[in-house]
Amino acid sequence: MMKRRQFLAAAGAVPLAGTRSFAAPKRKPNFVIILCDDLGYGDVGATGGKIIKTPNIDRMAREGTVLTDYYAAANLCTPSRAGLLTGRYPIRTGLGVQVIMPSDTKGLPLSEVTIPEALKSGGYVSGLFGKWHLGHVKPFWPPTGHGFDLFFGLPYSHDMKPLFLYTDNGPGVELTKEDVDFPQLQQRFYARAEKFIEDNASRPFFVELALSAPHLPNDPNPAHRGHSMAGAYGDVVSEIDAIVGRLNVKLKALGLDRDTLVILTSDNGPWYEGSAGGLRSRKGGAGYDGGYRVPFVARMPGTVRAGARVDSIAMGIDFLPTLVALANLPNPGGAEIDGRDISALLTRGGPSPHDELLLFDNEDVVAIRTQRWKYVASTYYRGALRAIDKNGALQLYDMNADQSESYSAASRFPDVLKDMQARMDRARAKFDPMKTR
Repeated sequence: MMKRRQFLAAAGAVPLAGTRSFAAPKRKPNFVIILCDDLGYGDVGATGGKIIKTPNIDRMAREGTVLTDYYAAANLCTPSRAGLLTGRYPIRTGLGVQVIMPSDTKGLPLSEVTIPEALKSGGYVSGLFGKWHLGHVKPFWPPTGHGFDLFFGLPYSHDMKPLFLYTDNGPGVELTKEDVDFPQLQQRFYARAEKFIEDNASRPFFVELALSAPHLPNDPNPAHRGHSMAGAYGDVVSEIDAIVGRLNVKLKALGLDRDTLVILTSDNGPWYEGSAGGLRSRKGGAGYDGGYRVPFVARMPGTVRAGARVDSIAMGIDFLPTLVALANLPNPGGAEIDGRDISALLTRGGPSPHDELLLFDNEDVVAIRTQRWKYVASTYYRGALRAIDKNGALQLYDMNADQSESYSAASRFPDVLKDMQARMDRARAKFDPMKTR
């Protein structure tokens, strides 16, 4: 079978038929993903937050589209980021279990094709600014080995040690490191991303601004300290909001805002602080939405609909197929892509391209979401993952009526329950053989 990287070299810029359902800009679109760390569904006004003021994100929502039922690819950092960059459920990449710790030697396999690699045949230049957390030893490190042309950031979460801020300009250039100034960290990430955008304003670019906040511990920039009723956590979210505002102003000043798709989202739900917005559970919790369902706000004037809220289901695995479709490029070949092109949801709304989404806790399929229904098979109780579907506690939720997943509808909809159980059996039969432990 042709390897995926060989496929990319052979494919060139062959268009993917049937994908151009959007208003084509004059040039290839640019892409900026602002990927926050542990930002909760209820932490921003655009998805119902009340306590922390986020005027710039809220304005971005008014000028763009909010996906209200968007799920991160996992309930933890490393697998979520692997899913986002590859378009594949994290279990396929070997990174479905827990997060990479400083003592670990695993990482994202070089056989996986990432977003920047998939975009290269279209002439894209790519930069990663912020947190990587997909392997910090060779051959998985540095990120320029995965298609990024420039990396400026951290190898993993900012609560891990040893911690240094790295700069990598690609093969043949020495990797440099410096000490971390925590109050200035998010500002440093943004400033370097902004320079990259300025330097590449005349060509198509992909930027992943992977902020390491509001992951604890929080150390707000002095300009934002003490401004929020939500303490240091709220101050850091306010700082993120200000960065969003600066980015959109800069794109407009460069004449690029109508050519650039900007998406704000999070790698998973909130940890010990932050708001899941009334959704059940939090980061690391299995099955229920609070660990997976996160903000998603997209803006591209003239292409992405303004002031729209779309409840069609989507997931982090959709980034790769969506961006390559918008760039009029093919999906990587040689391996199964689980994500789908969701550009139509941003440009005109409509139904999700997914019949179902699978939620994994580590390598276990623990829940299935369809557009209306949610079936939860496993969750944590007293520190252990429990197969609650095996003990008579059948958890079927009507997401149109019960977003908080408080009351099971299993007894009222036996036919739906039977269908969801069959879906779970099929998912486990497909993915359980891929488990690494």
